[in-house]
Amino acid sequence: MVYFEPSERVRKLPVNFFGQLDHKLAAVEKTGVPYINLSKGNPDLPTPEHIVASLKAGADQPENHAYPPFIGKEKVRLAITDFYKKEYGVTLDPTNEIAVFHGSHIGITGIPQVLLNPGDYMLITDPCYPIYYSSATLAQARTYAMPLEESNRFLPDYRSIPDDVLPNARLLMLNYPNNPTGALATKDFFQKTIDFAQTHHIPVVNDFAYASLGFDHSKPLSLLQIEQAKSVAVEVYTLSKTYNMAGWRFGFAVGNASIIRALNHFQMHACSTVFGAVQDAAACALQSSQECVTRLVHIYQQRRDVLISGLRRIGWKADSPPGTFFAWLKVPAGYDSQSFTDLLFREAHIVTAPGIGFGEKGNDFIRISLVHSEDVLAEAVRRIDALHLF
Repeated sequence: MVYFEPSERVRKLPVNFFGQLDHKLAAVEKTGVPYINLSKGNPDLPTPEHIVASLKAGADQPENHAYPPFIGKEKVRLAITDFYKKEYGVTLDPTNEIAVFHGSHIGITGIPQVLLNPGDYMLITDPCYPIYYSSATLAQARTYAMPLEESNRFLPDYRSIPDDVLPNARLLMLNYPNNPTGALATKDFFQKTIDFAQTHHIPVVNDFAYASLGFDHSKPLSLLQIEQAKSVAVEVYTLSKTYNMAGWRFGFAVGNASIIRALNHFQMHACSTVFGAVQDAAACALQSSQECVTRLVHIYQQRRDVLISGLRRIGWKADSPPGTFFAWLKVPAGYDSQSFTDLLFREAHIVTAPGIGFGEKGNDFIRISLVHSEDVLAEAVRRIDALHLF
């Protein structure tokens, strides 16, 4: 076989963090030891039946056997418009302020490529979803990571950006509700974000992947709810978490028309269109009763409470996440994120995500996923208790 060297851009891409965790688990699964995998955020519950039924009906429609429009079917764009108006009070132009694509990953990696030039800075946070680094690499851009401090409720302080970085910053990437910390954005923080972006002429993306997942009656804010937000911002939404549709691969971006226009133009050259029946099912999800979403949030909150109360009972001073389906837990004294993750893997047969995988500021934390039953989470607590760490 002839070996062909990959491009410099591909060589610079890091090894996928979650892929490494998968390989680690696969290496020991053959032993038959029952591991509990709390490392990933793959929803464990089924897609609501009415959404599945819509997909089945859509698959029978001849119009869905052909290529759909590049910018998405009018039906789903109108459904997105109605959804944002109903849920957030935000008015959208269905033609000029919406882009649809195969899962939010396309938007997260595509927007930097349509806005950044080689050498520009993309502002991100530390810790953050690791793919943000990859999206900057694909755009041949540099990153500056603003620290997320527990003392500031894991919200960045824009005053921390160095003077030599700010003039070359061409994109701000946020993610609230936040992975991995579980933090929620406040209205004051989002207002400061829009003010900062307008002052420095920097476009903003909010990765709204966990849009529905706020606990204790705290509904997560949309960035577009802030006055004049659409002048500088777009929001990327996915149906994966809200409706347990991770395998369906449907996402969309809404907001600033110039960014949406550039993203749609990029997609016409780089991506394929979404199967029409999936678009129909997405429209069904967005336009139907949201009672299934309310029930799902309640389930995750109950799971969170089982986990956190259990950990506190055994002596772990665990903070309760206000949003997402992750718990961001400070490791015991004497450990860093990797050594504690290795201990849990080796001695308790529990797979968790070490915080260092999300950035240097995550090195004192591990991330545990709530996409498991209460019984599984309770069993994880029992295994940790058996280590007598606290």
